[in-house]
Formats: sequence, structure tokens, C-alpha cells
Amino acid sequence: MIQVQKLIASCRLKQRAAAKIFGVTQPRVSDLLRGRIDLFSNDALIDMLAWLGTHGRFTVKVRPT
Repeated sequence: MIQVQKLIASCRLKQRAAAKIFGVTQPRVSDLLRGRIDLFSNDALIDMLAWLGTHGRFTVKVRPT
């Protein structure tokens, strides 16, 4: 989420423009910029990074049972 926020700021995107790029409503972008991470799935955040032309990497650690 922080990376998406930074990219929106560095590209100087207005909320309306970011919403259009992401295919979401402006209030949804507002939630993103306010850090409401509980409202977003990992998939949604990864999609937003892709729409901004970036690539993400994540690691999953499996706990022994």
C-alpha cells in the first residue's frame, strides 16, 4: 500500500485520475491514500502496482506444522 501511495504522489496523480487508472471510484482511492489497508485485498494492491507500471515481489513463509 505504501508503494502505491508513493507512486501516486510521485506521478502527481489526482485522486480522480488514479481512480480512472485503477478502475475504481474516487472514494476508494481516498481510502487507499488514508492508509485503510483493511479495505483492500492483496490482489487489489498488486493490481494497482501493475496498473502503475511497476512490479512487486513478495515472499511467503510456510510455518512447520
